[in-house]
Amino acid sequence: MKARQGCYAIACLCRVLGVSSSGYYAWRQRSPSRRARENERLSRQIAGIHAASRGTYGAPRVQAELLAAGESVSRQRVARLLRALGLQGVTRRRRLCTTRADREAEVAPDRVRRRFEASGPHRLWVADITYVPTREGFLYLATVLDVFRRKVVGWAMGARQTAALVRSALDMALQARAARGVIFHADRGSQYTALAFTRRCEQAGVRQSMGARGNCFDNAMAESFFATLECELLQRSSCATREQAACEIFRFLEGFYNRRRRHSALGYLSPADFERRAARN
Repeated sequence: MKARQGCYAIACLCRVLGVSSSGYYAWRQRSPSRRARENERLSRQIAGIHAASRGTYGAPRVQAELLAAGESVSRQRVARLLRALGLQGVTRRRRLCTTRADREAEVAPDRVRRRFEASGPHRLWVADITYVPTREGFLYLATVLDVFRRKVVGWAMGARQTAALVRSALDMALQARAARGVIFHADRGSQYTALAFTRRCEQAGVRQSMGARGNCFDNAMAESFFATLECELLQRSSCATREQAACEIFRFLEGFYNRRRRHSALGYLSPADFERRAARN
């Protein structure tokens, strides 16, 4: 009625809608309800949380942030307020396979068999390679993920997907803490079956594990991480150079993913918070 009152008399609008003029004016002068004020306050918090997540969080993670801040709010209410604000979380796209197997190379046994579980840190690592398109060519990213904490403990980036690249990611993971006996699970890509890489694993006391060739489910956790990287960073930005892409990825991994991003598999804690809680127990 307020939007149409410039074209029609209020009395006419009230008559068409079946309400009284006095009731309409009383409604106009009434203060916002307690529920409306609460929704307005929550909406401001939700908008801030969504912005702090780089625009990636949907209702489950926004609710987890609110609960951590002492707010008692249902997921349905958070979803409704997100829709009212015109905000939403990101969704995943299918990732293209980059595995190139060496059919003549020796492969390690599958020590994981799709059971991506660990009783503590540095018991099981999963690894993989993906590519990042830039206007000067692909940037390749190799990562090592600790299954217990869902934390990226090693990574390396370069213009070529080589055994040296995956070895650099492994070396970074090994620098964090001695991890003799850790299971290192990857696919059968030629980088992971290369002699230089297998010798480095033997030297460090790392036990290699490999899934079946061409089966993404055998390395599902690493695939899931790259799907997250794709939808929360790569598909939302375009990089002109490999250096720019490398800087964006570093900020995502160290500034957001490892330290702040809430993971459903960790009870909606970040890897850093989960690590601190596990150390206290």
